[in-house]
Amino acid sequence: MQLIVYKIRAIIRWVLVAFFGSTILAVVALRFIPVYFTPLMFIRCYQQIAEGKELKLAHHWVSMENISPSLPVAVIASEDANFLSHHGFDYKAIEHAVKRNMEHPEKRRLGASTISQQTAKNVFLWPGRSWMRKGLEVYFTGLIELMWSKQRIMEVYLNSIEMGDGIYGAEAVAKEHFHTDALHLSRAQCALVAATLPNPRRFSSKSPSSYMLRRQSRILREMRHVASFPKEGEDAPKK
Repeated sequence: MQLIVYKIRAIIRWVLVAFFGSTILAVVALRFIPVYFTPLMFIRCYQQIAEGKELKLAHHWVSMENISPSLPVAVIASEDANFLSHHGFDYKAIEHAVKRNMEHPEKRRLGASTISQQTAKNVFLWPGRSWMRKGLEVYFTGLIELMWSKQRIMEVYLNSIEMGDGIYGAEAVAKEHFHTDALHLSRAQCALVAATLPNPRRFSSKSPSSYMLRRQSRILREMRHVASFPKEGEDAPKK
């Protein structure tokens, strides 16, 4: 009996060592290596095939130097106003979301996911709301905040986020929807792309509805209160 318990403990110990070792190594490697594919991309491809749709995967990695400086400003204004100051989790936003969801359960649930959390989910995990996936999201968010700069997190986010049906990243959406490249996206186009991010498969930056145009206008107003995104090595601008 004691031998069995010892073997079980040994197996658990090696599983934990393998998990933490492999995940930390992956996060360190992706601090420097472009993220060409994500689990979500493969999942969407499988869904397209299962539904009998034409297979589409538009994605092209570009560095931050080749992305319009207005795009990080737009996504910060739209998705995560405190991105440069928090350490992966915006506790005030979480508290606000929990309070609002409890007081108004009949309304659409309000989320408080930061850009760091979305990046961790996009690169390392799969869509879902299970407690295990959420726990892994917290774990990977902590790792990338510890090992990556804010500039790297933003670079990976803008290259991996879903921005349309089969469209991933700034370069792909620029070419598919605006017939330009990521560097030459205008301020208004960046705001429109950011407006779709809560649900890019439902909302389109190519053929925006009146609701999308209203969101775009609101984001453009919010962008006036967001300082330019700092380059690698620069300090975050003070508000």
